[in-house]
Amino acid sequence: MNKNWVLKIAAAALTAPLLAGASWAQQTTLRVFVGPNQRPDLQAKLFEQYTKANPSVKVEIETGGATSELQRQYLSTVLNAKDAAIDLFMIDIVNPAQYAGKGWIEPLDKYVGGAASLRNDYLPVYQQSNIVDGKVMALPSQGDSMFMYYRKDLLAKHGIAEPKTWDELSAAAKKITAAENNPNLQGLSLQGAPIEGAVCTFLLPYWGQGKQFNDAAGKLTLDKSAAVNGLKMWLKMMDDGVVKKNIAEVTTPVTVNEFKAGNVVFAINWGFAFDRFKDDADSKVKNNVGVIPLPAMNGGKSATCMGGWQWAMNAYGKNKDAAGNLIKFLSSKEASAFVAREGSILPVYQSLYSDAAVNKAVPWFKDALPVVLGAQSRPMVEDYGQVSDIIRTTTSAVLARTKTPEAGVDEIAARVGRLMR
Repeated sequence: MNKNWVLKIAAAALTAPLLAGASWAQQTTLRVFVGPNQRPDLQAKLFEQYTKANPSVKVEIETGGATSELQRQYLSTVLNAKDAAIDLFMIDIVNPAQYAGKGWIEPLDKYVGGAASLRNDYLPVYQQSNIVDGKVMALPSQGDSMFMYYRKDLLAKHGIAEPKTWDELSAAAKKITAAENNPNLQGLSLQGAPIEGAVCTFLLPYWGQGKQFNDAAGKLTLDKSAAVNGLKMWLKMMDDGVVKKNIAEVTTPVTVNEFKAGNVVFAINWGFAFDRFKDDADSKVKNNVGVIPLPAMNGGKSATCMGGWQWAMNAYGKNKDAAGNLIKFLSSKEASAFVAREGSILPVYQSLYSDAAVNKAVPWFKDALPVVLGAQSRPMVEDYGQVSDIIRTTTSAVLARTKTPEAGVDEIAARVGRLMR
């Protein structure tokens, strides 16, 4: 890790009056790792708030790794070496089970009062993903989810209601693109390249049939027929001209840029994209972007992929009590409201989606709650990295038509099944 990435912040503790009887020798220094995509600027402000109220604590921020994968690689190296240098760090929603299985993260029950502490106002998906074998292994901090974005102006112009099923979406997209007679206008953009988004591309129509990928114990429960149906749906959309032929090459930024340019009717992407559509100087869809729940398959239910970041404590750390107090603050409703208002980051608490101050700062969050309430996590297993690689590369191959849906699902069932027994 490049030491130039280290930002040392004493916050207000350097100037705040010392508590009676305290001395610099009694000050506890906590080192916290925050990736560049986890908003270290906002976290620094939260640390400043905390150290101002707790001058016996000093926080040092370490940041680095341009991507989530590089950050995971770095943390894996540190934790595998049982290094105590970092006290707290953020992990993806899919990682608590993985890190707990390796013994890398400290159970937080002692500091937060057990699993019951998560079963109040936290979104259901975070209640589930952060409890492993009955223990609280991480605490939610920053929410994220996949949304169905759509052109409000085009649906209104052509008298089309918000689609509730994939068949309705496909019909709406075909009607609009035919009427607009614009060769650059796509019906739907989604991620088909072999990236993490392709895991969700596989799961969305599968979940949309009311199916579960795994049980509570992490064992694979794949319904092969439903999985094949989901992949065939994407291929039919390609054949019908709703999804473009080279969808197997489309990444997350490509979808953002296509929709922002006004060349897409419907788009599946993460929560950050809304601000890009709303604020970017070159956006041609400003004030015309709507958000709806992901469609269901006929007879199924709406479901979407949840993402987001959780705070975890290094099992090998030397300052666990101080770190435990800090982690409670960082995962509090006040902290979630702060990053929502200041950074347009999805709250991890249900009630904040109707909070007046949050809604004033980020009005579209009012439309986000029905989506995130139906959100699910990708498989929460110790070998998630391998599971993800199998699903995303196989899904991309099916969308590229180098593999049939049946062969792809058989491969996923066999290879993932060995990892999720």
